[in-house]
Amino acid sequence: MTIRVLLADDQKLIRAGFRALVDSAPDLSVVGEAATGREAVDLVRRTRADVVLMDIRMPELDGLAATEEITADPELAGVRVLILTTFEVDEHVFRALRAGASGFLGKGVEPAELLDAIRTVAAGEALLSPTATRGLIARFLAQPEADPRADPQRLRALTEREREVLALVAAGLSNEQIAQRLVVSPLTAKTHVNRAMTKLGARDRAQLVVIAYQSGLVRVAEPPR
Repeated sequence: MTIRVLLADDQKLIRAGFRALVDSAPDLSVVGEAATGREAVDLVRRTRADVVLMDIRMPELDGLAATEEITADPELAGVRVLILTTFEVDEHVFRALRAGASGFLGKGVEPAELLDAIRTVAAGEALLSPTATRGLIARFLAQPEADPRADPQRLRALTEREREVLALVAAGLSNEQIAQRLVVSPLTAKTHVNRAMTKLGARDRAQLVVIAYQSGLVRVAEPPR
């Protein structure tokens, strides 16, 4: 099944490079290009892309504001946004996650790594580059102005095992790693993750990370072991 990709960057040359790279993969296809944040939102609604490669610095509407519009639209629930920027700094990582982005990468990433990143977020996984460390994310997500879905009371809807799995997701573990840690099958681990997402109203694993930290289930000074 081909993953449909939308490119959003104000520099035509950069878009051309990304298009050539993405279209070179047999399982990926570029379905549109946007030079502004507003154009990106409009094109997503028309093309129903699976993944948007979103630059942060764009005219009319910046990439983070465009990401917020996309992730807030129920009709675009299946769209994943991968932030790709030269400005890989703490504040942007924080804002990208708050905006609902599923991943964050610097533009200096290797071509093969970018293609894998697109596949990762398309599959509903969270992806953050090595520079965006878990400690950095935790430090920012532990601040006030929490996501309403991160109300600690909502965690009561989770079973004890689902809470345990949520903490491991926040620690950056994949389904396979969670399965090894809990001595269950990868399918069972995936089922627990999906149930937690459904109960908490999270669209992907990145939002589960946000909820885990902001609800207090996982704390900066006490990372999951």
